[in-house]
Amino acid sequence: MNDPSEISALKDAPPTASEAPVVDLVHLEQMTLGDRRLERQVLELFARQAELLVSRMARSEPAALASLAHTLCGSARAIGACRVAAAAEALERTAIARRAVEGELAELVAAANEAQYAINGGRSPRTD
Repeated sequence: MNDPSEISALKDAPPTASEAPVVDLVHLEQMTLGDRRLERQVLELFARQAELLVSRMARSEPAALASLAHTLCGSARAIGACRVAAAAEALERTAIARRAVEGELAELVAAANEAQYAINGGRSPRTD
């Protein structure tokens, strides 16, 4: 995102089954005190963090996986990325219970990709 007006692209993310917004822009505005430049910076940082954490989760043991999911859940809640937060929380609970995490991890990957797509102004997240 090069321009604060690109934040409106968050409303144009590809549709999913959930009706919750990809990012709750009202919540984000409250957290950044209406500073559009700060909103953009926070969203970009979140997108990079989500990409890094999800990548690490894919090759982590349950204890580390739970910790990484907990971190991402907190970050997602802080910016209003409710779908990512819910998926990360479900993954954390499953990892703590030492149950198979493949389904929850797939849900989190989908939610994180959707958020990154929206944050990147409709451009797909990097997959390298």
